Amino acid sequence: MSTESFDRFLTAVDRDGALAETRARAETTTRRGLLGWTLAGAGTLVLARTADARAAGLSASDVDILNYALVLEYLQSSFYTEAERSGALTGKTATAARVVGATERAHVKAFLDLLKSQAVKRPTFDFQGTTEQQRPFLKTAVALEDLAVAAYKGQAPKLKSNAVLAAAVGIHSVEARHAAWMRALFGITPAVNAFDKPASRSSVNGIVTSTHFIVAKPKMRGRGKPSFTG
Repeated sequence: MSTESFDRFLTAVDRDGALAETRARAETTTRRGLLGWTLAGAGTLVLARTADARAAGLSASDVDILNYALVLEYLQSSFYTEAERSGALTGKTATAARVVGATERAHVKAFLDLLKSQAVKRPTFDFQGTTEQQRPFLKTAVALEDLAVAAYKGQAPKLKSNAVLAAAVGIHSVEARHAAWMRALFGITPAVNAFDKPASRSSVNGIVTSTHFIVAKPKMRGRGKPSFTG
């Protein structure tokens, strides 16, 4: 990864400069690499080869983790995009979907700009009508946001690059705000516990697989394509 590429990624997720300051002090640490992962229904997600990762300046394990996060961002951004297209949401829920959707699309763009040719492709989705009614949308949004927060928390300590870790933590905190927002709209307590537990890849993959949202052929319907505003 070139310095210019990472600078663009950092700018996309670091609004107040705090992550850039952390990056300046960061030192690379060594941790064991991680294995690739798959999601049933989406097929095998082929991760970057070690040689490609080294050439780009990222370890193979960091590329693996970033692609794992990217697939979760694909899932969230597509969910909110379809909800916005459907035109079925109203009031504060419609506003939240529009704002959060723009943020999730910004996350996807930042990951794609960072990973370039090493990025996994976007799966196709069928959200099974959950984007077309207010309550099912909110219930699903709460589940997806809570899952993303736990997934980031589970993978962040495994990143080798502290600079990438700083950027990932910046996204994690935004996902936590999304979760609290959707919980409040759904009518449940935004913050339940004093401490949250991380989620392992196997548990996250199992939950995503159980939704059957990832499909071989897309079935997204809607009235129009929202512009990218992140």
